[in-house]
Amino acid sequence: MTAPIHDREAATPAPRAEQAADLDPPTVRLPRPTRDDRRTEIVDRLLDALEDLVARHRALAGNPAQVDLHAELIAAEVAHELAVTRAALRRAPHLRRTG
Repeated sequence: MTAPIHDREAATPAPRAEQAADLDPPTVRLPRPTRDDRRTEIVDRLLDALEDLVARHRALAGNPAQVDLHAELIAAEVAHELAVTRAALRRAPHLRRTG
């Protein structure tokens, strides 16, 4: 009989289920955003949307025959962005101070 040969480069066996659970990294939970954080996100989104709107319409400007239509389109987009922002702010209202 020959002795078993141990291959040092052979793959190690998979750990058992109990051991595998110990090897999983811990779950990291981030703190929930505060209302101020949420409101800041809302305002940032509004400002980004308005900057995009300005850039887009500056690129489209140029045809004097369509100035009225162009102005109406800009007004409609701004009204839409304001409505979206107001709705989001209603879902994340300021806390009332007591005292």
